[in-house]
Amino acid sequence: MIRVEARSAEQVETEPRLAVEKVSAWFGSKQALTDVSLPVRQNRVTAVIGPSGCGKSTLIRCVNRMHELTEGTRVSGRVLLDGQDVYGMDPMVVRRRIGMVFQKPNPFPTMSVYDNVAAGLRLNGIRDGDRLDRAVISSLKAAALWEEVEDDLWKSGTSLSGGQQQRLCIARALAVEPEVLLMDEPCSALDPVATAKIEDLIFELKKHMTLMLVTHNMQQAARIADYTAFLYLGALVEFDRTRSLFERPREPLTENYITGRFG
Repeated sequence: MIRVEARSAEQVETEPRLAVEKVSAWFGSKQALTDVSLPVRQNRVTAVIGPSGCGKSTLIRCVNRMHELTEGTRVSGRVLLDGQDVYGMDPMVVRRRIGMVFQKPNPFPTMSVYDNVAAGLRLNGIRDGDRLDRAVISSLKAAALWEEVEDDLWKSGTSLSGGQQQRLCIARALAVEPEVLLMDEPCSALDPVATAKIEDLIFELKKHMTLMLVTHNMQQAARIADYTAFLYLGALVEFDRTRSLFERPREPLTENYITGRFG
């Protein structure tokens, strides 16, 4: 009898939902990224680490075509979503399928908690009240915020605490049911308690979607990421499973960065 050895969850690879292929990006004449290629696997968290100014945020803004919203920018290469290049798609469709949560919580200041979450749905033409109610409630629950705001849905979104505002922004992104969620240093402005709640939420979200996370916090990457990419001066130095990258880096530059010799 042939014995088939069971593989651990860590050994089982999932298919890339996204593939970044030779992506380069510029701000005017200044090149911010150079030929970056990496897979972003389904139902996994892929972290992007590196020192300030290395191109982390630029990379994820290229993934959902937000980089082009800045005047004077350009991008080359391909970003494949389920095999289709996002640069050949309607950018509004891309940004609906690939959601984004920013570094600083940015609830719409003139809108209530409810209206913040419903904003993207209304932008996409949804007006049915029952459908909006269901989407708002399910999104707030998915963002682990419902129990804290269910009696305050009509208060301003900016009346919430910083950590609650960030989860409100996550709920707003989830409401349009993205397939991929990009997070640009979502915990950098939060205290440790709020950070722990966001990290717990990320663990839950990856059961249902694919996540790509920029973080300046290497301990956070080690805690929550399945894969990690290390960028330096706009180039990809190393990409691997997070544990392997932190414990057995292949590149001396990676080792120097994660051991604090520069950064």
